[in-house]
Amino acid sequence: MSALFNFNSFLTVVLLVICTCTYIKIQFPAILNDRTGFRGFFWKAARIGERLSPWVSFGCLAMGISTLFF
Repeated sequence: MSALFNFNSFLTVVLLVICTCTYIKIQFPAILNDRTGFRGFFWKAARIGERLSPWVSFGCLAMGISTLFF
């Protein structure tokens, strides 16, 4: 089943994109320097990960627990 049709999988993909973009921006800041176009989407995801990091980490923890136990 596609991640677009399953809400739990969709949230997992969104959290993984946010976490990955934040990590890439911290390690290689020049890659996500462009704020427009296709890379702009990933720049915005990295910005969400930087500013809302406690909430993103809680979301990753909650998704991990729900994946393991439910």
